[in-house]
Amino acid sequence: MQTDWGFPDFDDHEGVHLFSDRETGLQAVVAVHSTKLGPAAGGVRFWHYADSAAAITDALRLSRGMSYKNAMAGLPLGGGKGVVLADSARTKTPEMLQAFGRAVESLGGRYITAEDVGISEADMTAIAKATRYVSGLPAEGENVGGDPGPYTAKGVYLGVRAAAQRALGASDMKGVRVAVQGLGSVGGRLAEMLAADGAVLTVADVDAARAQRFADAHGATVAAPDAVLTSEVDIVSPNALGAILDAATIEALRCKAVAGGANNQLATHADGARLHGRGILYAPDYVINAGGIINVALEYLGQGDRAEVDARIGQIPERLVEVWDEAERTGSSHAEVADRLAQRRIGR
Repeated sequence: MQTDWGFPDFDDHEGVHLFSDRETGLQAVVAVHSTKLGPAAGGVRFWHYADSAAAITDALRLSRGMSYKNAMAGLPLGGGKGVVLADSARTKTPEMLQAFGRAVESLGGRYITAEDVGISEADMTAIAKATRYVSGLPAEGENVGGDPGPYTAKGVYLGVRAAAQRALGASDMKGVRVAVQGLGSVGGRLAEMLAADGAVLTVADVDAARAQRFADAHGATVAAPDAVLTSEVDIVSPNALGAILDAATIEALRCKAVAGGANNQLATHADGARLHGRGILYAPDYVINAGGIINVALEYLGQGDRAEVDARIGQIPERLVEVWDEAERTGSSHAEVADRLAQRRIGR
């Protein structure tokens, strides 16, 4: 008998582990989607959820995305994700982080954790006191590792340029209109690189002051976070949280391409077909935003230096072109083609 256990995003995950530690207040989920290619690798997210079901759903979606991301990036790793449920005050202590490290250690290497939303390099150091199965620790010199944000941003930047060339025939970003949603560690760096290239930017962030500071410094236009996606631009770049492309927002899009670093941008599987139906070029999120996991994966595996990381990130546009070419040949949506390629690589 098959069951989705009441969670539509359960996708034959190899394991979904729930952890509690009363002494430190830890409540956490670790979802292991696939270990076909190697141990399940993916960051741990520290976030306040409406309820535990929402946290489990996030872990399920994110871990599946990591399976696909690692496969498409050519890494010998499977896909997993950790989620630590924060209270409304976002209370986080070294003891809680070490309790999460013990939870990771208890899985015996099936899951390798790293930095994600709400987690810092210092937090990773605390987690590493309790587990060997950790990456994204502070790096020195030419060593790989550390904050994955700059590496994710670099890959997204290259992907946005590839999207501009594909959808607009643009040889560079000068004058290309881009709407950037989210100015955090990825979106902020992406926007800076695009501004330096002469792109015309519309920016939005939940921190309105941050958005205004960026606009003042770079001559950008500020939009509300819920309105920036429907700005009249060439490219929309989502770089905040996921599930923002649904039937309503896709119908309201006024762009030629969507290319951004946010995970799980499509609210449902059907939304990839909706983008395709509107003729909007889509850069599948787990293909374009692989720069961060490439960095921490090579750190964990002990393979190469920053030059090697940069070389592998430089292959992201080629992988996007592979997806776009196959979609053009088959008439399938970009999202469907990327899923099919990734599934093939993990034996599904």
